[in-house]
Amino acid sequence: MTEQAVAAVPRRESSVLRFAKGLALIRESWVGMVGLVLVLFWVFVAIFAPLLAPFPPNATGAPLTLPGGPSLDGSAVHWLGTDQLGRDILSRIIFGSRQVLLYAPLATLCAYLVGIPMGLAAGYRRGLTDDVLSFVANVILSFPVLVLYIIIIATIGASGTNIVIAVTFASAPGIMRIVRGLVLDLRNREYVFAAETRGESPWRIMLVEILPNARGPLIVDACLRLGYVVITIGTLGFLGLGLPPPDPDWGGMVSENRQVAMFLPYIAIFPCIAISSLVLGFNLLADGLREVSLRD
Repeated sequence: MTEQAVAAVPRRESSVLRFAKGLALIRESWVGMVGLVLVLFWVFVAIFAPLLAPFPPNATGAPLTLPGGPSLDGSAVHWLGTDQLGRDILSRIIFGSRQVLLYAPLATLCAYLVGIPMGLAAGYRRGLTDDVLSFVANVILSFPVLVLYIIIIATIGASGTNIVIAVTFASAPGIMRIVRGLVLDLRNREYVFAAETRGESPWRIMLVEILPNARGPLIVDACLRLGYVVITIGTLGFLGLGLPPPDPDWGGMVSENRQVAMFLPYIAIFPCIAISSLVLGFNLLADGLREVSLRD
């Protein structure tokens, strides 16, 4: 036990040093810092939504109030105006960030939990396992992604859980192919041969020896994929296949008010800005992480 504890100390120290080095490098990338600030801004908004929102998200007042207009009792201001039902747009955007930042990371995480084991098995075991998993992935990827989402949501119903299921089903094959390509490159490294010589099990080799060394490209892909999932949630909400009302949904806000958006464009513009800024944050963060990986 003592020898194991002593042997584990350098590994922990090296992990801490690598993490500290990564933080120092991301600070040197202004692109990554801008992306991180945008993401952290929306995380802050989502956490403190009840304190930041001037009104409850489903409270009704005077409909189609212009930005900066007072509430019915004059006690507060609708900074971004109200929609057709008199609901405060700013408050709904603030509370809508909670939905996006809950389901987008959850769906992305579930997709990785499915795609990573598939990619590890296909890339390391090769042979029949690789053929079967690659065939299944290619069949799913042959469908247009949006059509696949619509088919799944229309079949099982619109809800947050079903959005997670749909994103996992459609995204896991793409993740599987990325992991498979990384494993094909890493499986011939010396540390893998050493682990095989020690008689370690295949799954231990895949999870302990190979996967940690593939983390760089996967982290960058995860940031990009988070942005894609945010767009997906907004698109499904616009099509009426997102979160069921009256829960605030950025895409649903655009859809609910599209009839008057031509005359009062601010009703659709503000939710679109929210979606775009969060997606931009994830994309810039991914670019910054890619710069960090190239410098490291």
